[in-house]
Parts: sequence; C-alpha cells; structure tokens
Amino acid sequence: MTTFTPKTENEIVEAVQWALAEKAPVEVVGYGSKRSLGRPPQTEHTIALSDYAGVTLYEPDELVLSAKAGTSVAELETLLAENGQAFQFEPMDYGPLLGQVSGQGSLGGLLATNLCGPRRLKSGSARDHVLGVRVVSGRGELFKSGGRVVKNVTGYDLSKGMANSWGTLGIATEITFKVLPAPETETTLVVRGLADDEAARAMAIAMGSSGEVASAAHLPANVSGRVIDGALKGEASTLLRLEGFAPSVNDRATMLKGLLASAGTIADISNETSRKLWQEVRDVIPFADGTDRPVWRVSMVPMEAYKLVASLRMGAAVDAYYDWQGGLVWLRMEGEPEAEAVRALIKKYGGGHATLVRASTSVRAAVPVFEPQAAPLAALSKRLKQQFDPSGILNPGRMVAGV
Repeated sequence: MTTFTPKTENEIVEAVQWALAEKAPVEVVGYGSKRSLGRPPQTEHTIALSDYAGVTLYEPDELVLSAKAGTSVAELETLLAENGQAFQFEPMDYGPLLGQVSGQGSLGGLLATNLCGPRRLKSGSARDHVLGVRVVSGRGELFKSGGRVVKNVTGYDLSKGMANSWGTLGIATEITFKVLPAPETETTLVVRGLADDEAARAMAIAMGSSGEVASAAHLPANVSGRVIDGALKGEASTLLRLEGFAPSVNDRATMLKGLLASAGTIADISNETSRKLWQEVRDVIPFADGTDRPVWRVSMVPMEAYKLVASLRMGAAVDAYYDWQGGLVWLRMEGEPEAEAVRALIKKYGGGHATLVRASTSVRAAVPVFEPQAAPLAALSKRLKQQFDPSGILNPGRMVAGV
C-alpha cells in the first residue's frame, strides 16, 4: 500500500503516471474530511494533497482568488473575511456530521463535491463561482480550463465539469474562484410554531415577495432545540435570512413581518447569532450525533417535501428538517437507510434525487449511495469517465460500483 503526498504539481503528475504504469487504482483525498462520503473506495493506494497547499493569487479588488487544491477552506475563509469578502455559495463542512472535527476540508474537495450552503437559493453552488482549474487527468496529462478573470468564455467549460465529479475524472491541482463582498448585516426572522405544511407555505410567500430572502429553512419542534445551544427549543422554527445594508435589512424585515403576521409569533436573531444558526443548519449539526445512523440528503420540489417526510414517518422512524425553502431535506433514519422507500416516495412526489451521506461502510457498499441514473445519462457518464480516465485508476467505484 502506497500513499503519495506530492508537494508540487509535477509530483502529482508523476503519481498518476505511476498508477497508470502499475495499473494500480488510487484514492484521491485532501485532508480526508469527506472520505466516508460515497461508496467505499476500491483501492489500495492513495494520493493525498494535504501538502500541496497555498494561495497562488488573491486580488481583492478584482474579486478573484486562486489556490492549490490542498489548501484548507477554513484558512481561505479567514483570509477572505479579513478583506470583507467571502465565498458567496457558503460551502458546507461535512466534518461534524461524519464524526470529525470541523474546518478540515480542502479546496479541491470543495470543488469535487460541489459544496454549497443555505444561500444556494440566492448564490448557487461552487460550480457557479469557479473560474478556472488546472487538472491532472486519469491519463496522466495536465490540462487547464477557464482562467483567472471573471469574463472568460474560451473553449469548453471543463472547470464546471470537475464540480460534483468526486475525484473520478481528474485531480484538480489549482482552482480559481470568484469571491464577493460579505454581507454587512444579517438578520433572521424566526416564525414559531408552524407545522411542516404551514412552514412550506410561509416560506413560499416570503421567497415570492420583494423581501430578497437569502435563505429559508424549517426546523420541526423535535429538531429546533439542537441548534444555537438550544435557544429555539420547544417550538418548530421557520427561518428567513435577510442580508445587506442595515437600513435595507430593517425595512425588508418590517415588510415580511407584516406579510406573515397571521402565521404566528415572529422573533429576530441578528448578526453573530444568526450566522451561527445558519452555519449549524448548513453543517447538519442537528444530526451530528457521533453515530453512523443513516443520513440522507434529498433534493426535490419544495412544496412536496413535507409530504415525503409525512409518508416516510408512516413506516419508519425518521427525523427531518428542511433547507432551500424545502427543496433540500435532511433525513436521519433510526434504523436501516430505507433506500427503496425514500427513492420511491421522491418519485411519487414530483421527482428529485437522494444521496446517502452517512452510513456504515457495509451499508454504503450495498446501497446505491448516489441517485441511480437513467440509462442514457449513465451511458453518457461512462463515456465521460472513459475520456478522462480510460484505465479507471481515479477513485474507482466511488460513485457507482464498477465504474
């Protein structure tokens, strides 16, 4: 068993070329914070990029940042914060949910898993902010896509193709992201006591208004007490985040309170407490219980999500909460992952997809972790893998068994 810890781009190329020559599949990791996501790797060797780190370009006035793939996301966020900027797609940290400490994710892992957070409704995900990449393909060849400027339209946008590829197509060595000013002020309106269906309607009203809501989530009563040190304990909490300049935030908050006056009691949470609240919603802290009880990440039609949860509860013990106005549902199962039931109900209620984010190694090996693709899409994915990694040496089986 060999572990490569390259310190230069040439050493990454050499490691991949060694794997090709030896016909030896390799697992690609940064710090390993997301190592237990996806199917168990079918490899004996590892390429770890944690020593290949550092910022290569940061121009705050140009809103552009480039860094090596092993660079810590937490360190980059600190650097950006010092300059009043941020990754607006708000990348989540899987560490606490997967039983690890927070702040261990790498920039390469961020792009490979296409991370984002509750601000997805407003700002998109990692793939919407990436400007360019340098990548070593499974052929052992170095190529680049995109560039270091916001306006770059030359060639195929392969930089976005690396997003959500889970290290199966190539190893990103350097990544350039667009960054944006951080919000000056943040306030969260908390509507208390709504049932799941009532919360879905309230969030839809808020998102459809002129309130410019940046994030909308709903924590049922049995989940609300697990964030911000139990401050919301006792009642279901529907959360609406407002960001921007203070006068604008205050005006929009007043307008939304009037619009939702009949929904129930509305409280305010501001600035640091609000930021902590949304960070904990983002990082699935309500289900970060140190166990390997199955946790699903379900993306579906927002107004159908509560129906899915209600139907699941008819046959299984499940905890749930809603992000993205209900378009993202986090489910924690008390027993078996109930994969067939979850996916059948998603299909019944308007379609979508489910990813088994946390489970034991044996369960992840036996259950399709990612949503099974329709035959035409699966064939396209297989051809794409063949083009970038014809020998199948990069993270084989991570997404689909045998691929």
